[in-house]
Amino acid sequence: MTTTATTLRDRMLLAKDASRQIGLLSDVDKRDLLREIADAIEAAAAEIATANEEDLARGRADGMAEGLQDRLRLDRTRIASLAAAVRDVAELPDPVGRVLEEKILSNGVQLQKVSVPFGVVGSIYEARPNVTVDIAAVALRSGNAVILRGGSAAEATNRALVSAMRGALAARGVDPEAVQTVDDFGREGARQLMQARGIVDVLVPRGSAQLIETVVTESSVPVIETGAGVVHILLDATAPLEWSRDIVVNAKTQRPSVCNAVETVLVHREAAPRLVGPVVAALREAGVTVHGDDAVRALASDVVPATDEDWSTEYLSLDLSMRVVDDLDEALAHIRQYSTHHTESIITEDAGNAERFLAEVDSAVVMANASTRFTDGGEFGFGAEVGISTQKLHARGPMGLNELTSTKWLARGSGQVRA
Repeated sequence: MTTTATTLRDRMLLAKDASRQIGLLSDVDKRDLLREIADAIEAAAAEIATANEEDLARGRADGMAEGLQDRLRLDRTRIASLAAAVRDVAELPDPVGRVLEEKILSNGVQLQKVSVPFGVVGSIYEARPNVTVDIAAVALRSGNAVILRGGSAAEATNRALVSAMRGALAARGVDPEAVQTVDDFGREGARQLMQARGIVDVLVPRGSAQLIETVVTESSVPVIETGAGVVHILLDATAPLEWSRDIVVNAKTQRPSVCNAVETVLVHREAAPRLVGPVVAALREAGVTVHGDDAVRALASDVVPATDEDWSTEYLSLDLSMRVVDDLDEALAHIRQYSTHHTESIITEDAGNAERFLAEVDSAVVMANASTRFTDGGEFGFGAEVGISTQKLHARGPMGLNELTSTKWLARGSGQVRA
């Protein structure tokens, strides 16, 4: 289902108008709407898969990196998972109308602070068609309209997904203009979306560090910044071999093209002789190229020499950098210097070191003895996520329904006037 608006500004204004209807939908209405969307995505699976193959074929012809192709790919299994995620979001508690604070003033005026939708949520992202559905589902469940700019790499896939979702809205008697795409306007769509202050209430970028930096610096619309993932795992002096091997391999290879995949492994010097060889061997068996410092290369074979650039690289591929550090202090210093404040994990049996790591590492998610791949809205119980915020204002970490609401104060009086 296509929009009737002929200009980009008109399209965004239609979304603004539709947001008022979405914001007043009941909990039950929003649940039913999302279930309808999930059904529509499943019903359109063949068309979505065909459109996705068109995008993939164009990407391969243009030399798209394997990691980006993996993010772009939507096969039948992933389409079914998208629909399941929408149903999961539908079953979550309504984030709108929560009473966050209340009091009665001395003059008798009753005050309540309640959660309310933002209104219109915009998102700019690239080669991630799952984001099209995830953000739309979370936005609608939290009472918001959504305007999407998904990039040329996934244009056909996004068009098919948006069409299915808009059809579901219309089937439920809800204004389909609440889900918009501006992909057909190309880069001008992204530019105007960033300048739509007063129409778009908040903008969430997802993608490369360059894309996010562009949105943060050029947008007049308030931005919730999601960050690149130069993610670290520290193998502490007491790290068990089995945990170290299994967690590092999982964090790197379970899906290497995503932002919560580990990119740098730090190994405590005391543990290096017993851990580096087996962990590197397990990584190599899984197809990973290890970029190591001199100490790592002395303890393991088939290791590429690491450069200074490796420590700040988000590979998004089957590559990983590894360095031996003298102690926990040096590991924390390395993370402070190179981390993008996304996710870091320590593997240790020393409870004191674990708690110190959890307290001192300044990232959105800090873990002990767990794979960094758990930094995810679905894994955190959000059903789907808008993104993983690495900033500190409003939202931090995986963003779900509550993070797409703001607040307002309700005051109920009985004729009071201020003296």
